[in-house]
This record gives sequence, structure tokens and C-alpha cells, in this order.
Amino acid sequence: MKKSFLALSVLATLCLSGCNQPEQNSDVITKELVQEETALIALHPANQNDIDAIAKHLDVSYRVVTNIPTDKCDEKVADGACFEVELTFTATKAINAKDWSIYFSQIAPIQSFESDELAVKHINGDMHQITLQSDYAGFSKGESKTLLFRAMFWSLSESDPMPNYIVEAPNTIAKVIDSTKAFIDKDSGLEVLPHVVAFTNEETQFKRTVSDKTTWLNSADLYKRNEAMFSAGKPVSVKEVSQKIIPTPKIVTFDADDGVVDISKGLNLSLNNVNQSEVDAALSRLVQLSVNIGSDKSALPLKLSVIEDENKAIGSYQLSVTSNEIRIVGVDANGVFNGLQSLAALITVGSNTIPLVNVIDEPHYSFRGMLVDVARNFHSKEFILSLLDQMAAYKLNKLHLHLGDDEGWRLEIPSLPELTDIGSKRCFDTQEQTCLMPQLGAGVDPESDVNGYYTVADYQEILQAATARHIQVIPSLDMPGHSRSSVKAMTARFKKYQKSEDDVKAKQFLLDDFNDTTKYSSVQFYSDNTINVCLESSYDFVVEVMSQVKALHANAGQPLTRYHIGADETAGAWIDSPACKAFIANNDKGITDMKELGAYFIERVAGILSDLDIETAGWSDGMEHTRKEKMPAIVQANAWDALFWNGHDKVHTLVNRDWQVVISSPDALYFDFPYEADPKEHGYYWASRHTNTEKVFQFMPDNLPVHAEFWLDREDKPYQADDSKIPMKSGTSFLGIQGQLWSENTRSDNMVEHKVFPRLLALAERAWHLADWAVPYNYKGAKYSQQTNFFTKAKQQARDEEWRLFATTLAQKEFAKLEQEGIDYRLPTVGAIIKTGKLYANVAFPGLSIEYRDGDGQWLTYQKPVAVKGKVRVRSVSVNGQRRSRIVDVTAENR
Repeated sequence: MKKSFLALSVLATLCLSGCNQPEQNSDVITKELVQEETALIALHPANQNDIDAIAKHLDVSYRVVTNIPTDKCDEKVADGACFEVELTFTATKAINAKDWSIYFSQIAPIQSFESDELAVKHINGDMHQITLQSDYAGFSKGESKTLLFRAMFWSLSESDPMPNYIVEAPNTIAKVIDSTKAFIDKDSGLEVLPHVVAFTNEETQFKRTVSDKTTWLNSADLYKRNEAMFSAGKPVSVKEVSQKIIPTPKIVTFDADDGVVDISKGLNLSLNNVNQSEVDAALSRLVQLSVNIGSDKSALPLKLSVIEDENKAIGSYQLSVTSNEIRIVGVDANGVFNGLQSLAALITVGSNTIPLVNVIDEPHYSFRGMLVDVARNFHSKEFILSLLDQMAAYKLNKLHLHLGDDEGWRLEIPSLPELTDIGSKRCFDTQEQTCLMPQLGAGVDPESDVNGYYTVADYQEILQAATARHIQVIPSLDMPGHSRSSVKAMTARFKKYQKSEDDVKAKQFLLDDFNDTTKYSSVQFYSDNTINVCLESSYDFVVEVMSQVKALHANAGQPLTRYHIGADETAGAWIDSPACKAFIANNDKGITDMKELGAYFIERVAGILSDLDIETAGWSDGMEHTRKEKMPAIVQANAWDALFWNGHDKVHTLVNRDWQVVISSPDALYFDFPYEADPKEHGYYWASRHTNTEKVFQFMPDNLPVHAEFWLDREDKPYQADDSKIPMKSGTSFLGIQGQLWSENTRSDNMVEHKVFPRLLALAERAWHLADWAVPYNYKGAKYSQQTNFFTKAKQQARDEEWRLFATTLAQKEFAKLEQEGIDYRLPTVGAIIKTGKLYANVAFPGLSIEYRDGDGQWLTYQKPVAVKGKVRVRSVSVNGQRRSRIVDVTAENR
């Protein structure tokens, strides 16, 4: 029966059966007839037209109900922690098809669900599938169906859900449901997920547990925090900003009379014994800042030279600016380069003068790094080149490029084309013969921006750009865990050569024992992401890849001297692998337990790297299980243990092995974490709910346990750090520090910039400069808590005074430079409060403009407290006026 005919029948029946019936009875009759209409419609197997229509007309709504565990949570998983989500589907047009399903990414696996017509199951990784139950009766126009599910752990941010739900059916082309496609807000440049319902309840949606002390940051609390910081000391002067160099030099002396020199005529360059190619990038930055560089005799002389000094650290320099000349002397070309960057730091955009100064400078750490994960979601070559510019500008010198993980392989290896033909793309191929499954909400388009790889030419261009900026690229293709992209690529290679009956080639680089029946789940919930460490073909694969990567570096002019294995988060694989059982039964390596296989793999790969004259690096949790006597003499370990979990113990253990430890603490150095405690702030939060630029600035990496005196754990509760058990050996120290940008839910280059900047500038400050207020490490060991006082009040005041200058300099000098380079740094949300009918507003970086809107009025520039009447909203504005921050509602009074 056609719906139009049935609808007329319904109307006729209603009138003929008595228009004088009570209205409630009419509603009942109508409801019954609609149900009858639905029942009369015969559902047909979905065809392509149906899939296209569902993608267009099905509205999806994702609402976190609660993070408070109930008796329906699985007590055996995640200590009973689970959250509940209401997933609602509304049809804006009737759906009369059956046998279709929806694939979607959900970071935490679903444990249980409730629905009469829909079912959901975990597939692998974050991939889930919604299918139709036998009671499914189609959708009438406007009808909603709800799937209530529970998943492990928590969902505390509106950026947790993934976009791009995929609808598919047999013999059709899968399509992304339009209502789940992310879009970019035109004013802020931030990603918006239209299907995610905004949080409204602090206790049930925003808290991790009932004891969680984290406070949802509102505008009033932020206003009071800003006010307390910037009213505590004297205002920062224009002169102080003009004289500030970021990162802070070791010794800096300005002219007693605050003299300046005019550089409007440019600089007359004398290279002397400096090779121009080694300083060109720094000179180009000066040109970008409107400084003419040439040979004009009337211009101020800029004299460069290298005077070697073995007693000085690599990159050390002296800078002298007088009224007659600028002179930079480096202990090497890197030092001259750094001196030029300090000269650029003295420039204020729009000003023709710089202060007279004498600088004697050297780095605190030799390793000053930044990691960018391009494996989970790809980020363009252009972004990497831009990042290298900014790293060099602030004297960072190590780019840790995370090129391979479960969700993607991003580097062309010419002899193994499958790695990029298959491993660099996520689309909808359940057999994974043309691409990987669309984990992390990748969608169906293999050409989308989250997919891709660096060709040989791309990678060599990156290497050459890094070399020109005195930056070492440390590649990482994670293994043996986090290796699903390479495992699946080599499986596809196996099948390709098996078809051509070339059994030798098929098995040459195989990474998987097909007879392995081990059931395991990685930290990211994959059951098939680990290289089998008992296959000789796995080591042949490592040799092949590393030999080719080494050749790529050599041909680009930057020798590969250090490689990051990864080696972290290896799940309980191999237990039931016949290859591993045979290996343990027959090997002569002293391996007697399956639990030792992960460490054996790292030891053996480290040996392969040594044979190739490449030093080994890896994550601390993978490296700590190795036998020191089986490892090379030089080992880099990135320590990423959370401080509030007494993570310093593991760090100190690695230092006491005489390994080179790079501090990568998530408490302050994970830039994929939110800036502030607000569900609208983008990012993960497993170790910190708020890592703003000030927190990075506060970090004292030489003394990890001391942070217990003034930082809190991930639930904003005090913690204790006992360093009396495993203190560092006297005289030991760290190699350096590294910021991390993981990309699980960072899908665009702009979002990377939003997360990295301006935190990168604070990272550079801590990597280059040892602050006077930092608490020296106590090699005798000590206990730290909020009741101890190693970080004295005087040190705290000195730190805050330096932060005020640093923050003001960012707003009034450095942000303009970032904007000239097209960097979309995060604009801070505005602190604001309404008192006695007036709006009071401030911002964490004094000097940035603030705009407000009263009710439905126009956006106006805030200059001083102003009378308001309606609902007030506020936002900050970039220096060039082209971007706005995330908008916040103003709180009338504090909680």
C-alpha cells in the first residue's frame, strides 16, 4: 500500500469515525494507524539508492549520559569504570530498506547495549558495527531509534567521539553519513563534530569518578585566575617586551641607558668563515621580519664568524648589538645560526629599532625535541616544513617523526610498495587488500587528508630543510607493537606473490604467523597489531626497511645516526604461536619464557641497527625490560611515565643504566592534551585535563618528583612523590626533553598548529634555559608533597614574575611573527565576569584584543569594564584580527 493512499485513508477514517471524539482518542488512533502503516511496508534489501539516501537523510546524535559506573558495567574490565552513551538515529526521510549496517569509530570498546531494533559489536581497534535486529521495522519519516550503550573507561570531552559514520550493505558502495561529517568553524578554525551533543552536567559528564576534583573551568574562574597572576607583580613594560629573547639566554646584558639601534636601512652581511648555506634559513627569517640583508655600505654591519671552543656546548654563541655593528660569534655554524635567531627575537614587528645588548649563551640540554605523529592521521609535507622553521626559530634541534603505527605507514620504501599502497590509506575494505579499515573516523575516501605518505622526494626535502636548520630528524616506525599497518601490508604482499606461486617472495618479509591462535588486545584494542618476533622474516623486514631508510638519509645529506624503534605497549601476543613455541624450544639465545620475547626483539633490532652504524632509541616502557648487557653502549630512552604515578622511579632507573634519557612526561609535554579543563577543549586527557602554556613553562625537568609540591594528579588531587627509593646516581643527568603531538583525533594541519602553538615556545624555553627558580635535583633522594617546601615561596614568585614577562611577550611580540608565517596558534579563551551589571574581562596573554557581544548585538571591542544587559559572550582576537578564539558564555558570579 502506498503511503499517500494510506495517509488519506487515515484522515477519512478519523473524520468518519467521529470528529467529536476527544482529542486524546484521535492521537491514539493516529498512533495506531502509523504503526499499522509501518507494519504494512515490506522492507526490501538495501540497494545503492537506499545507501545514498540513508547517508543523506539519517541524523545521528551522540550524547554522553554519564561517566558514573553502574551495576551494568563489567567489574572485571577497567576496574569497573564505564560510561553510558545514548546514540540516536533520526530519519528525515522514511527508510524502507533492510540488511544495511553502520561502521563507526568508538575509542573505548562497547561492553553492552540496549535496543529493540539495533545491535552493536566491537570489530577491532576502535571499529564497531551497528546491525539491524530481527525486530527492525524500518524508519518512518521523522522517527528516531535509540541505541543505549556502555563502553569502558570514560568519555570526558566533546572531541572524544569520532566523525564519519559509514553506512553500507552487500554489493553497494559504502557512504559516509552526512550528519557525522566534521566541519571547520570559520572564525576559530576549530573542528566541530555536529553529531555530538554538548555537555551540560559537570558531575555526571565531566567527572572521571565521584571523587574527581576537576573543576569545569568557567569564565569567572578564568578571570580570577588571570587577575591573580597579572595583578601580583608590577605591570610588564614595553621596554621589557622589546628586550625579551625567547628562549632566554644564559647571560644577557642590556645597555645601561636602554639604547637602541635603527636597522631600517638593513644589515650589511659579512660571512667571514661561515658557510652561507648553514645560516641561510636564519637569514631568511630576518628577511621575513622585514630586515633587508645585503651588502649596502650604509647599512648596519652584521658580522658573523666561527671560533671553535671545545669547552662550549654545540650551538653556543655570543651576540653583540652596538650602535655601530652587530657581531655574532659561534663555536660552530649551529651557534652562529642560533645567534641569528636571537637577533630575530629582538625584533618587534612594525618597529625599526632593536635594543643594544650583549649575549653569552649556550643550551641547557643538547636534545631539544618535538615529536609529531603523522601515522595515526597524516600531516602534510608543507606542515612539517613550516614546523621546522618554527623549531629552528626557537632553537629546538630534534624532530622525532612518528612515521608508522597501527593506522598508517607514511614513508615510501621503494622495494616494499605495499607499505604505502595499502598501509598509507584507510577506506572501506573489510578484506584490507586495497587499504586499511577506516579506524579513527577516517571515512571512505582513500584520498582524504588523513591519508597519505611522504614520497622519497618528499622525505628528502624534509631532511634537507632540517639540515639547513641544524635539526636532526629521528624517524620512528613503531615495532613490534603498534605495527598493524605494516603487518597487513606484508600480508597483502604475501597473498600477491602466493597467487603467482612465488613462495619465497611471499614469505620473504612476512610479519605474521597465520597459525597463531593467541587472543590478545593491545592498548588501542587491536587483536592483530604485533609483529611476530619469532619469524626470521620479521628481522629480514627490519633489515630491508632500515637499510632503505639509511640510504634515503644518506642521499639527502643527513646521515641516519639514530632511529627510534618505538618498542612500547606490546600486548600479550605470541603465546599460542607455533613459530614462537618452536623458537623457545630450539633457540640458543637463553629465552625460556614467552614474556621475554618482546625484550629479545628489541635487543636483536638494536643489534641490527648497530651493524648499520645507527644508534637505538625507544620508549621507556619497552626498553626497561631489556638486558643491559645485550644492548648497545649508547641507548636513548624516552621517559613518558606520568609523574603522579611515581613515574620518576622508572626514569631514574633508566638514567642509572647510564642511558641517554629524554624526558617526555605526559603531565606537561603531551600537546595532544587539552589546554584547559573544559569539555569543549580538544584532546585526550589520560594524564592531564589541562596542560596550558603556563604549565609547560612551569616544568622543572631536572627534578621530576618536586612537582608533587604544586601540581595535581589527573583528578586534580594532591599526590606524593617518594624519591628516596630510586634516586639518580650522583652526577647523572638527562639528555634533554621532548614535546609530543599524538594525532589520534587530530585530523588537520590547522588542528596540529592549534595544539602545538604556543606551547612549543614554552617547551623551547625549558629545553634551552635553566631557570634560576628551578629546584636542583637532590641526589640523596627526598620525599615531596604539598606539605614540603623545596619549591619555596621566593622561587614561586620568581617563576611567576618570569611567566608574566613571557606571556606578555608572546602576545605583544611573538604572536605577530607566528601570524606572518601562517601559524594558527591557539588563541586563549577569555576570562570574564559580570559584577553589578558590568562586564569585566581579561586574557592569559596580556595585549591580545577581546571582543564581547551583549545579547543579540554586534561583536564589540572590549576596552574597559562596560555595562551589559543580556546574555554576554566573549572571545579573544589574533594580532592581525583575522582569527577568533572559541567563544565562551560569561558567568555572572563565581560558583
